[in-house]
Amino acid sequence: MSGVFRLAVDCMGGDHGPSVTLPACRAFLAAHPSAEVILVGRADALAEAKAWPRCTVIAASEVVEMDDPIEVALRRKRDSSLRVALNQVKPDADGRANAQACVSAGNTGALMAVSRYVLKTLDGIDRPAIAAVMPNQRGRYTTVLDLGANVDCTAEHLLQFAVMGSALVAAVDGKENPSVGLLNIGEEEIKGSEVIKRAGELLRRAADDGHLNFCGNVALKTAEGAAAMFVSVMKEEFSRNPLTKLAALMALPVLKHFRARLDHRRYSGGALLGLRGLVFKAHGSSDAFAFEQALNRAYDAASNGLLERVHDRILETLAATPAVPGDTNGPDARLTA
Repeated sequence: MSGVFRLAVDCMGGDHGPSVTLPACRAFLAAHPSAEVILVGRADALAEAKAWPRCTVIAASEVVEMDDPIEVALRRKRDSSLRVALNQVKPDADGRANAQACVSAGNTGALMAVSRYVLKTLDGIDRPAIAAVMPNQRGRYTTVLDLGANVDCTAEHLLQFAVMGSALVAAVDGKENPSVGLLNIGEEEIKGSEVIKRAGELLRRAADDGHLNFCGNVALKTAEGAAAMFVSVMKEEFSRNPLTKLAALMALPVLKHFRARLDHRRYSGGALLGLRGLVFKAHGSSDAFAFEQALNRAYDAASNGLLERVHDRILETLAATPAVPGDTNGPDARLTA
């Protein structure tokens, strides 16, 4: 890794705002001598940071609250710290941006919608996806997409998520050919909805063409150690009919086990993949340690060329994939702001 990497930080987002984001940014700068930060928020709240080295402060007069509707974040709060921070990642006509990644602990729905409006999606991507990590039985962690950000996905969307997640694991973890699993109610190919079955077909085809290391369906009981990453529409899958609702009840002990072992502070920093800029989401309840972990993940992704890797893998993998017809369900890209 060489060169200077600059992160734009929404300092007002989350439950605690500058009381958490400022100490986290200071610790991050101390640990990364080649890094710079652009701190965005109300001027009075960020006054102490103006004297910091390798730090630029940009004032924003508004804050997207954690309970603000998406429409408010998009249409009414145009000078919010969230939106101004995202604008730092937006490339200009020459393809240059003020920052290589943006980090926020703010309202997830607003962050996704404003990110999509400001940055747009990469060619070949219909919807952004949130990628987060959870610990697995091997003492490492598994990257998970899409964690409910899109609940009505098509099979083609799941293929796109798999390609983006594979690029993320390759960039941040150094695994050039990570295993990919499709989270399902069972491991057999005949199980699951028609969307899941079709997604399995597309993933197997991509694997046959050498674009993905697809290991097949992953049942919840084995998900912790089965793959370096997996893609999921389980919120929809588990509410499909009485049998899948029963499967959800049976899976509750596993989910509780995940939760008991998951210190969210260590795994903070979910990536919003598929955008024309890097955006990372910290937990809204993050303390300074958790927010610093999100900054670290954003820095690692930027310095390892995640955006370029996602772009290249999408071009390689999805060129022959059927387009998604009439995708009118994406989150608010069509709103005018």
